[in-house]
Amino acid sequence: MAVRAHAGSATASRARRRPAARKRPGARQGASRVNWERVGRVALTLVLAAVLYSYLNPAINFVKTYTATTAAKIQLHEAQRENTHLHHRIQQSGDPIVIDREARAQGMTAPEETPMVVDGL
Repeated sequence: MAVRAHAGSATASRARRRPAARKRPGARQGASRVNWERVGRVALTLVLAAVLYSYLNPAINFVKTYTATTAAKIQLHEAQRENTHLHHRIQQSGDPIVIDREARAQGMTAPEETPMVVDGL
């Protein structure tokens, strides 16, 4: 019986017709076809532009910080120079020669000197 059922199904499959082949939707040609390579390149370009834009603000902040640091270093060196100069003046302020020079720069005279004013020079 199994043999007969198998033999009967073979004749039935020969008699059946195959359905017509369907066209695949991706295989059509024309203006509606999407060029995925170009879409991918455009998307990649947009992502790259977004990444570069995200780095723009930190780069600007870095440049501002660098210039501000450079200006602060210049001010620091000027302040250190002035500090060194003032320390030398403080150490020399007890010297009688320095005291005499500073007093004469302010217009003072020694007790034994006669002050004179010369006009018309």
